[in-house]
Amino acid sequence: MTVAITPPATQTAPGAGMALWMSTFSFTACFAVWTIFSIIGVQIKQNLGLTEAQFGLLAGTPILTGSLVRVFLGIWADQYGGRVVNLVVMLSAALATFLLSHAQTYPQFLLAALGVGMAGGSFAVGVAYVSKFFPKTKQGTALGIFGAGNVGAAVTKFAAPFVMIAYGWQTVAQVWAAALAVIAVIYFLLTRDDPELVERRRTGAKPVAAAMQFAPLKKLQVWRFALYYFFVFGAFVALALWLPHYLVGVYHLDIRTAGMLAAAYSIPGSLFRVFGGWLSDKIGARKVMYITFGISVVATFLLSYPPTSYVVDGVHGPIAFRLATGLVPFIVLLFCLGFAMSLGKAAVYKHIPVYYPDTIGSVGGLVGMVGGLGGFVLPIAFGALNDLTGVWTSCFMLLFVLVASALIWMHFAIRRMEHADAPQLGDLPELPEMAALHADLQPRPVSGASARARAATPATRGAP
Repeated sequence: MTVAITPPATQTAPGAGMALWMSTFSFTACFAVWTIFSIIGVQIKQNLGLTEAQFGLLAGTPILTGSLVRVFLGIWADQYGGRVVNLVVMLSAALATFLLSHAQTYPQFLLAALGVGMAGGSFAVGVAYVSKFFPKTKQGTALGIFGAGNVGAAVTKFAAPFVMIAYGWQTVAQVWAAALAVIAVIYFLLTRDDPELVERRRTGAKPVAAAMQFAPLKKLQVWRFALYYFFVFGAFVALALWLPHYLVGVYHLDIRTAGMLAAAYSIPGSLFRVFGGWLSDKIGARKVMYITFGISVVATFLLSYPPTSYVVDGVHGPIAFRLATGLVPFIVLLFCLGFAMSLGKAAVYKHIPVYYPDTIGSVGGLVGMVGGLGGFVLPIAFGALNDLTGVWTSCFMLLFVLVASALIWMHFAIRRMEHADAPQLGDLPELPEMAALHADLQPRPVSGASARARAATPATRGAP
């Protein structure tokens, strides 16, 4: 016998508050470790003389591990309870982060980075664990609060540069590892098992079988959600890793200043996720996704424009001028992009408990895996584009193509669903303001006398 037990429609399970806040705190620590190469990777790149593509691979390797393990960790969280699974994940990541400080060659760094990436798997565990404490009407807000743990990327950007300059990058790895291990133990001691696991133990019921957990992954809708998350989360992680390097290369800042300015992107991209969850509960996740993609298309388009010099033949001779995005406009656009992504991250995960309440772990794990793969693939692509084109803004060109494609797919998928649910929509004109003209062009019924009169006229009209 298998069961899937969720809290009643309007009730929050006991211990929900502690589970939510401790899960958010632990996820923040995990995310700080997961993105550690965004800072120490800059120093390692200089020490080893790495190319742009090699640096991108090193920065993205932890993201690869954290992505690939999400599906399995999500399923295990459903089956064995998120509390104990998260403890194992955090302690494993802490050990790998400590061993990172002893790496000396590039292959050794890549191997250690694979272990560090376990920290990223905590997200799938947390989604499956936290969502079971809350009713559907509050899951968007709860998962938005939990997802705000992305702010761990900003914690690393603020603190790691100062520690690295004072004591070396090895100390950063050791301190981050120790903090993660301590937080893991505190998390485990202060939280309780989720209500579904408790009920299964009480009744002796078995969890949903792994084969059934994988069944929803055959649906195209799940993969569409995954594409959304590839941008809103994968691109967020990729930029969190890439921005310090970008700011040093483009605006010639020192690593401390670059780290703090990069946090102007990471912080709104994390904290506003709470607002995105609340907004998804209020107006619907679909509308929030339109807001997300609309803002992102504009922001990435403007950020894509490379510094360009022009010479125009004027009335009195050549006129030379240059167009380039200064540091302040760049930070403003980046803030807007981070804000939009934060709304989208919450909106995507608002869909999952509603559409797939019995397989949150597997569906949430797959969506998280694909999103996390974006954090692995995109930094490598950014580095490769830099090597191939020599244009720094090529990373934003790629993001513009990605978000525009996601917006188009989402819009047409929604249109198909609307017409399937309400076939009468197909009778409406494409532009509502043209309805009157549309009505005028339709043939009008005629009376019997008019019909007889029209029938008699062709012979006369046809005469020369």
